[in-house]
Amino acid sequence: MAAKFNLNEEVVVIVGSGAGGGTLGNELAQKGINVVILEAGKRHEISDFENDEWPMFDKISWLDKRTTSGTWRIAKDFPNLPTWIVKAVGGSTVHWAGASLRFQEHEFKTRTVYGAIKDANLLDWPITLADLTPYYERAEFKMGVTGTNDIPRLPGNNNYKVLAAGAKKMGYKDFHSGNMAINSQPRDGRGSCQQIGFCFQGCKSGAKWSTLYTEIPKGERTGHLEVRSDAQVLKIEHNAAGLVTGVLYSDAKGNRSFQKARIVCVAGNSIESPRLLLNSASAMFPDGMANSSHQVGKNYMRHMTGSVYGVFDKPVHMFRGTTMAGIVRDESRHDTKRGFAGGYEMETVSLGVPFLAAFMDPGAWGRDFSSAMSAYDNMAGMWVIGEDLAQESNGVTLHATEKDQFGLPIPNVQFSDHANDLAMRKHAFQQGAALYTSIGASRTILTPPYPSTHNLGTNRMSAKAKDGVVNKWGQSHDIKNLFVSDGSQFTSGASENPTLTIVALAIRQAEFISQSMARKEL
Repeated sequence: MAAKFNLNEEVVVIVGSGAGGGTLGNELAQKGINVVILEAGKRHEISDFENDEWPMFDKISWLDKRTTSGTWRIAKDFPNLPTWIVKAVGGSTVHWAGASLRFQEHEFKTRTVYGAIKDANLLDWPITLADLTPYYERAEFKMGVTGTNDIPRLPGNNNYKVLAAGAKKMGYKDFHSGNMAINSQPRDGRGSCQQIGFCFQGCKSGAKWSTLYTEIPKGERTGHLEVRSDAQVLKIEHNAAGLVTGVLYSDAKGNRSFQKARIVCVAGNSIESPRLLLNSASAMFPDGMANSSHQVGKNYMRHMTGSVYGVFDKPVHMFRGTTMAGIVRDESRHDTKRGFAGGYEMETVSLGVPFLAAFMDPGAWGRDFSSAMSAYDNMAGMWVIGEDLAQESNGVTLHATEKDQFGLPIPNVQFSDHANDLAMRKHAFQQGAALYTSIGASRTILTPPYPSTHNLGTNRMSAKAKDGVVNKWGQSHDIKNLFVSDGSQFTSGASENPTLTIVALAIRQAEFISQSMARKEL
């Protein structure tokens, strides 16, 4: 049974229950450390999931108002919804597609490898691939990633077979049905993938790894982890010595409580995490917590994204099988001969008819749009995802006038594509369209980026305190018992989906925290 800790007990408080927070909570609980996870959203179990896009979008998504600015198209298409993440226990591991890829060596050293790039704010991570490799191995085993640990890959669906045929025709060499945290055979008390689709709506079979029904229940069974849902953290408090003492939070009824903490770990995604630090300003920390560098909220990255669809003369039924069913990795290298730094992946993607209509060309109508929708059964689809460069001007700030239901400033998300992003997207669109055309597509459709599920940076790791927010352990440079435990600590975005790296960093951070507590350093 889940523990029930007293508000006056100095536990480790984790804000957020997704890939970072949920994993960290279980890892600490397994070491006998008392943990309270505060999750702003509700707790929906597998039985609550529906294989229907809009009802689940409304049920699990973070729909609190945000505002946008900058030149990105999201500011026009989705001005109050820059991100498509989950507000529920399990965080965006409920919604994610399952792609689990390790970063490449050069992606930890972008400032060294890419050099100084105009208008970019590149920085090397304070850790290397070699530092993270043993934790990647532990994360892959924990998550049951296909193609690792002798776990077979998932079968390729039609969408993947089209992608693979095109990749072969294009001369690509590195393509397969993915490294996915989705069971291809029964494992860890959960069955294998039933190829139902609807991965973004919450996995009805439980084959996809999610902290909701893997890490969190395991942690709860130790008696050392308590998860409080409907608990929106409003502010982190500190003492005269500048150490955090706990968090103020509100429950679903608006009642406010203060939970004492020995350590606070912020894992609320790259928008809510910096927002919480900024909203925790005080006389001692007038610019927000952990913000002596003035880097909190800055260097927001969301990946260079877009989608390409190919229309064929025969049915593909791309919606059958896993949403993300395969990948082409050849373009993920760093090769400036293509006209940009960094690289990108091509990953199969399928949206249902309602979502495709909303995202393919928001606001569009007419013959061109309707003919594309009419060809849905004959479509194959891919998502291109590449490294976007950190820019200090891209980031999360507190809105000057608009407040949320708790009276706190809402976040504004500022983003403008770097010239490197535009050059990479142009190349990715050309290659994606050429891939489908090479095997007989009668039409290719390029779709703009939709609200991002990958939100990175804003509390980045740095070797020097002046360059970032946290050190190589995710520990605040300014406050030793304050940590960041999500993707906001990323120094660069890389070309890979971020979840595996978030989990690896959480395992590593739990080790550091437990050892530091044992030595009485925390």
